[in-house]
Amino acid sequence: MFLIRIQGSEPIFIQIKNQVNKFIEIGVLKPNDKLPSVRNLAQELGVNPNTVAKAYLELEQEGIVYTLNKKGVFISEGNATDNHSNQLIQEFSQITEICLKNKISKDELIKLINEMEK
Repeated sequence: MFLIRIQGSEPIFIQIKNQVNKFIEIGVLKPNDKLPSVRNLAQELGVNPNTVAKAYLELEQEGIVYTLNKKGVFISEGNATDNHSNQLIQEFSQITEICLKNKISKDELIKLINEMEK
């Protein structure tokens, strides 16, 4: 299910996080679905279990997943998509701020967004 690029420029734990978020977004993972155990996913991907644990920890801190002791890691209900949306809005705000600082006008940004909707 998970595919990572060991030689890629993006850290492996980020790749795992992004894939979990993408799987939620496209409906492959639904609320209360269980993720593979840290050990199993690490073995499957050929990475250190600490890498998978770091990805799961960050996902939990973001409210995307929750952990039940001795049972595993599960997809959170409802707020997973909300948190993903909030993250996208935050990233968009940062990009917008950079654009404005680099003299790209508000009108130009709005025009670009409107063109994307077509």
